[in-house]
Amino acid sequence: MAKQKTEELNVMDPLEIAQGAAEETPATADEPAEAAAAPPELEQLKAERDQLLDRLARMQAEFDNARKRSERERAEFRDYATGSVVEQFLPVVDNFGLALKSAGSAEQLRSGVALIVKQMEEILRQMQVAPVPAIGQAFDPRVHEALGSVERDDLPDQHVAEEIRRGYKLRDRLIRPALVRVAHNPKQTTD
Repeated sequence: MAKQKTEELNVMDPLEIAQGAAEETPATADEPAEAAAAPPELEQLKAERDQLLDRLARMQAEFDNARKRSERERAEFRDYATGSVVEQFLPVVDNFGLALKSAGSAEQLRSGVALIVKQMEEILRQMQVAPVPAIGQAFDPRVHEALGSVERDDLPDQHVAEEIRRGYKLRDRLIRPALVRVAHNPKQTTD
């Protein structure tokens, strides 16, 4: 009998051995026979629990994979968008290189750079980037950044007198405020 039992154990899977050992364990004298075998409801609950834990693990893995895929797609889109913008500015860089290599006069160089600036402004316009209006406009702290004031009696008080650095908007969103000096008109009285 022992030899037959050993041969059966060699053929069986470890999980089957453990289950077989649990089935063969007799109830002790102080345990009732019913308590030795688990009630069917308990077995059913354990099976449900195992099934739910498995589902949870799978859902967590799916969520993690979706998050990683989303991050990868976002990075690819950002790279694509950056690449298309850079591609539009490459002719401008080429023209600057040609201007630096030219042996023309200062006036010819100046007119060449003016053409390059026009080319850049056209690219920005196509991308819906527009300069912030500044000189002569009423000072607006939402789009202008004041660096100081200058006394001027030819402009109304609190209007932009000088633009130090141009500001830009992308559609309606401010990209960079315009750096300006604001006119202070001592002749103008405020009511």
